[in-house]
Amino acid sequence: MGEADSGTGTVVAYADCVHCSEPTEYPESVRGATLCPVCEWHEAQRTACPG
Repeated sequence: MGEADSGTGTVVAYADCVHCSEPTEYPESVRGATLCPVCEWHEAQRTACPG
């Protein structure tokens, strides 16, 4: 799980991607399926309207 300083001296734990387990841009407190930027892009390409 990724961790970063939020600028206030507190460490923020980031959720892991549900597909590849890489750290996401979302804190662990976010509900739902979290994806890393790469998997988000792939998912958007996969579900994009073909027309």
